[in-house]
Amino acid sequence: MIENPERFNRALALFDAANAEDPNLDEGQPKELLYGRRMSDMIGRFAPDASEAAQLAVRAQHIQRWKVPRSQYPMHREGYHAWRTSLYTFHADTAGALMRQAGYDEAMIERVKKAVGKRGIKSNPETQLLEDVAGLVFLEHYLLAFAQSKPDYDEEKWLEIIRKTWKKLSKSAQAYALSGKIRLPAPLVPLITKAIR
Repeated sequence: MIENPERFNRALALFDAANAEDPNLDEGQPKELLYGRRMSDMIGRFAPDASEAAQLAVRAQHIQRWKVPRSQYPMHREGYHAWRTSLYTFHADTAGALMRQAGYDEAMIERVKKAVGKRGIKSNPETQLLEDVAGLVFLEHYLLAFAQSKPDYDEEKWLEIIRKTWKKLSKSAQAYALSGKIRLPAPLVPLITKAIR
């Protein structure tokens, strides 16, 4: 239930305007704008009754991600984790500032920032829902291209990547992924099946 649809749409428009500045393109559109819309589409399919905070959080999950490039951090595991942690804070703060501009109060902003900042996965339902939606979007839209970009990865490495993604999903998101309601990449279905068995 959206308390104030005008304010909600204003926030989404601000998120989209911020993501429309992405210089990187995917299917001819700014990459993070397309990603945000795919996230909203997926939450609408997977959890149509999701809270207003969760709907805002999924749209803002990667907001202006290109502004914090991976190349600014050392190219090892610790560098990767430092980059991811700084991204969570950056996305949460950016979303919070735009929500403030749209007229939201601090309580709602804090809920969205908690989810976008990945705080309380497994304990905060809105953070877990964002994680579920992100995993489902990855499986449907990004796994195949990711696989094609890593031709040097062997089967064992792919099984590990798929299992890590699977483990992050709640039981209901796992069931949804196998329900036929998302388009799994056909060439990878045997690998996905093997990974989750």
